[in-house]
Amino acid sequence: MDDSTAAARTDAPADVAPTPAPTPAPAPAERRRRPRDRRRQIEAAAAVAFAQRGYHGVSMQEVAHAVGISAPALYRHFPNKYVLFSTSALALAHGLVEATDEAATGGHADPASARRELGDILAATISTTIDSRASGGIYRWEGRYLTDDDRARLHDDLRTLRHRVADPLAVLRPDASPELLDLASRAALSAIASITTHRTAAPTGAIRSLLADTARRSLTVDPAPADDAPPIDAEGPGVRPRRRKDLLVQAAISLFAERGYHEVTIEDIARAVDLTPSGVYRHFAGKSDLLRAACEQAAAVLAAAADDALAREHPADALATLSNAYLRFAVRDRELMDVYTAEVAALDPDDQRRLRTLQRNHVAEWVEVLRRVRPELSARDAKFLVHAGFNVVADLSVTLRREDPAEAIRRIRPFLNAALGA
Repeated sequence: MDDSTAAARTDAPADVAPTPAPTPAPAPAERRRRPRDRRRQIEAAAAVAFAQRGYHGVSMQEVAHAVGISAPALYRHFPNKYVLFSTSALALAHGLVEATDEAATGGHADPASARRELGDILAATISTTIDSRASGGIYRWEGRYLTDDDRARLHDDLRTLRHRVADPLAVLRPDASPELLDLASRAALSAIASITTHRTAAPTGAIRSLLADTARRSLTVDPAPADDAPPIDAEGPGVRPRRRKDLLVQAAISLFAERGYHEVTIEDIARAVDLTPSGVYRHFAGKSDLLRAACEQAAAVLAAAADDALAREHPADALATLSNAYLRFAVRDRELMDVYTAEVAALDPDDQRRLRTLQRNHVAEWVEVLRRVRPELSARDAKFLVHAGFNVVADLSVTLRREDPAEAIRRIRPFLNAALGA
């Protein structure tokens, strides 16, 4: 206590409270400025969250926390989660179109200019995809949650991007049919987009080079001979289930693939097989058990194919065995493939870890087989190519879903081989 304070207290009358020393006026608070790109920050954070955990796994509060703002502040930009989700998803797809605006000049009257334009379009697409790698999967796996109008906008942008690849390609491949040009464009873009489906690390330059080479191989694919299709086995994937328990799993797979796991109820599944909900519960404890059974079914099919391939003595035979099995599975059981790929995040944490481990092991088996055929590849580069092949098969099987299965397999196989460089 200093002397001035003591004097003030001593001089004051006993029945009068001492007059407090004046409080210094607070310094004017620095006005907090809202970043000009706040909306873009929100979209970017939301896109990453939706890509990692799915539409139903993300809350507005989580996004607000990731950006460092309050939930009310977030709602000033986006009135609800759907608007935030759809804006983020559509912005990612439209970003690919914007990135290729400058490259798509339309001046491809001769092969030299067409080759230059095509190279510029692929380079721009690759750079943009690398920049948005953590969030790029949102419109691929979660697009089913878009409204019809928003899905149409998404498809319009993706169609524009495909045409920008196919138009100069038509100059370079004048004898190719429009159908082949379309498939080749889809495969090239799918190979590029494959990096959004996994987290394998590599220097940006190496990723860019791998994707460019893979995309170019896709664009040079020739159609397979009409008799170059494997037989579709009566056994294995695609067999109509007969037991009630299997029928329930199959019904759940179809509904999960069509609407998404979170949009399906036990009542929906029961209705699909003419049961009451209580009848479902006699076989499964709940909806998550049905999803786990579906994922285990997919993992078992893929594991059996890998075992068969790894037992082959000749590398080319091993890769052909693995590829044919994967193609049959993707084409005949596309819904199960979709569920196994997109819905693992809906499982409980222990089941997620177990299924993710099975998926990683399957990729490792593909890498081993591919490196037998292409020993010059590093394990890292082979993993990128395997994921590219998976993505190409998944996307083209959707494109050709109305084709006869044997015909679809015949048309997809050359693009899988091109992605693998085999």
